[in-house]
Amino acid sequence: MHSSAVLLIEFGSIILGLGLLGRFAARFQFSPIPLYLLAGLAFGEGGLLPLGASEEFVAIGAEIGVILLLLMLGLEYTASDLVSNLKAHYPSGLVDFTLNALPGAAAALLLGWGPVAAVVLAGVTWISSSGVIAKVLGDLGRVGNRETPVILSVLVLEDLAMAVYLPIVTALVAGVGLAAGSVTLAVALGAAGLVLFVALRYGRILSRFVSSDDPEKLLLVVLGLTILVAGVAQQLQVSAAVGAFLVGIALSGEVAEGAHTLLSPLRDLFAAVFFVFFGLHTDPASIPPVLVPALALAVVTAATKIATGYWAARRAGISVKGRWRTGGALVARGEFSIVIAGLAVTAGIEPSLGPLATAYVLILVVLGPLTARYTEPLAGRWARLREARRPPAEEPAPEARTETPVGD
Repeated sequence: MHSSAVLLIEFGSIILGLGLLGRFAARFQFSPIPLYLLAGLAFGEGGLLPLGASEEFVAIGAEIGVILLLLMLGLEYTASDLVSNLKAHYPSGLVDFTLNALPGAAAALLLGWGPVAAVVLAGVTWISSSGVIAKVLGDLGRVGNRETPVILSVLVLEDLAMAVYLPIVTALVAGVGLAAGSVTLAVALGAAGLVLFVALRYGRILSRFVSSDDPEKLLLVVLGLTILVAGVAQQLQVSAAVGAFLVGIALSGEVAEGAHTLLSPLRDLFAAVFFVFFGLHTDPASIPPVLVPALALAVVTAATKIATGYWAARRAGISVKGRWRTGGALVARGEFSIVIAGLAVTAGIEPSLGPLATAYVLILVVLGPLTARYTEPLAGRWARLREARRPPAEEPAPEARTETPVGD
């Protein structure tokens, strides 16, 4: 009874604290993610007031948070949207991967962490934060801008890539061999292909089966189906997050809209718990030694994300100002970087990987809204300064006039 009371007190304090932090962040119009991570650092190993009784309960809540994050992401897209985006914008996805994943992999190898940590850190630096970026675009009133579809297409391609990348990381951190890893990847690709096929051909039938006029029944069916599929996916070592993402893609129409409305508060609650849980497992004393590499990596990958957005927008025929706005908007990293790093931290791959990922996300989740707002004005000012410093072109010498002699 005593331990149960302590659990309720600790967990209630966590939820209350997260609510107050969220209100503080909303008041000053920035993402609450860094505050949630800092809260986890404060109450985790080596923090100010380590938790005890509620840690296991928080771990379960964190796992549900990852599942709901990916489910809600899948609900944002239909299968036809994903296929059309893949066909139209795959070159932008390849540029995005090359410019942003390779710096993370190179940093891990330079730090001597080995190939598995390199694959994990590549994902941490590659994937932008859809949640933070969507909020920033709304706050800046840019949802209707011409460059916004380009931003969304890059995010969609990253989300699609997660369905392939997460099973690879899951297999690597689990230490399975090449044969078992190949089977895991084949199962993941087969499941993704099957879900896309079913969603394209029979999506309406599936949505009608799940649909209900009663919000309570709709919530229970969608949530139960998602957690069930996520559990089966994890049992197959594919990744629970991928299973949840595929469920979201398979649902469409009014069902997807209704589920999105009902599940949004739950997503926000458990996602906040997930960020706290990640911070709980990071010792604050381990962050200062990796702060310089994290800052250097943040600066490099902020620049490569801006270059990615600029290239993708130019390819789509967007004006120069819109290209800079596209690049600046893509800088923020957040939930997916922490999800990827969390896989490695849980498996004990590299002790310094979690602290570096935490510091990296803290830097870019704060820097991202600033680059979204100020990259285009700063680029314009820089262009004007260069134009002003350019020496004026010499005027061509007037042509010599030849007078025609007047005849008699």
